[in-house]
Amino acid sequence: MIGILLAKCKVFIRNPWTFAIFTAMSIGFAFLIGGTGNMASIQVPVYTDDDAIQNSFIGNEMKEMDAYTFQWMEEEELEERVANGKAEVGVKLSTDTFQVVVGVESPNIEMIEQSIRGIYVEKQQRDQILAALDSDNTDEDTIITELEAAYESPIFSVQTGNFRSDDAVVYDNTFQSLFGFTLFFVIYTIAYNVLPILTEKRDGVWDRVILSPVRKWEMYVANLIYSFLTGYLQIAVIFTVFRYIVGVDFNDRFWMTLVLLIPYVFAIVALSIFLTAVVKNVQQFNAIIPIVSVSMAMIGGAYWPLEIVESKIMIALSKINPLTYGMELMNGIAIYGYPLEELLYPISILILMGVLFMGVGIHLMERRHV
Repeated sequence: MIGILLAKCKVFIRNPWTFAIFTAMSIGFAFLIGGTGNMASIQVPVYTDDDAIQNSFIGNEMKEMDAYTFQWMEEEELEERVANGKAEVGVKLSTDTFQVVVGVESPNIEMIEQSIRGIYVEKQQRDQILAALDSDNTDEDTIITELEAAYESPIFSVQTGNFRSDDAVVYDNTFQSLFGFTLFFVIYTIAYNVLPILTEKRDGVWDRVILSPVRKWEMYVANLIYSFLTGYLQIAVIFTVFRYIVGVDFNDRFWMTLVLLIPYVFAIVALSIFLTAVVKNVQQFNAIIPIVSVSMAMIGGAYWPLEIVESKIMIALSKINPLTYGMELMNGIAIYGYPLEELLYPISILILMGVLFMGVGIHLMERRHV
């Protein structure tokens, strides 16, 4: 069994293109369609007639905003970008006031205006405090230091929170696309790694290997372990890229997400075995895999949340779809923050599906003597 597994790994090293292509497609689609927190930053051109403002309290506060990226430029360039539609809105700053240049009507305009107005209001409050304390002939640097220390250590703190009902739906486009496309494309990777079982049995390779001390169950196990590892590795690579390079936060449960992917990968390996046993040749396999995978993605909530689906038939079909429970696992971990106890149901369903698909698939394959 170890020898077969090592041989499969050598084949993978020599020809990793299927793995690389589907991994790259998953990352590309998830990145382009889902976006990330960094991609959500709105570019806002800014001009000021006083260069000191950029390094003043106003400029520093604008740099601290995560939702907006302020780009300092000349007045003519700002007006040109807004006029050409390259920017929704521009901002012209002066010492005590500001002006918003609107190019396209957008909800962002009001939010940007409110954010900058808040900075100016805070600046005026600081100036008034400094003016009031200046009458005591206190050094200005000392006043600013004490004021900043007061902001960092307030007399009292305010805690805010929110709540939602048990049946409330939380939608996150980044996680929807990331989980959906990852669980969708891994079906292809696993399925095409299971396919050699069909071709090797058809070509008589298994008959020759069985004459050696290797047992048939060892051949099955070696192929299934290899298919499982390649599929799991693909998902792990994609999630690692988004976690440590793109910067997507998995609700501080990244490692738990990777661990709970194991039942889904196992179920897809078992499903691939079942499909391999049903078809008669490679041509039929190549035809049925896209149909099955796309249907699973559409019905299982990879392309859009199941909560927006109103058809009772589609909802019923989703209950027998492994991808449905894979998405439920991922969303429960990263979005809802469920504890492990509340995720036992989808885990058990995926394991049950895997056992059923695996048993029926191997039985059909041996019965037909493929």
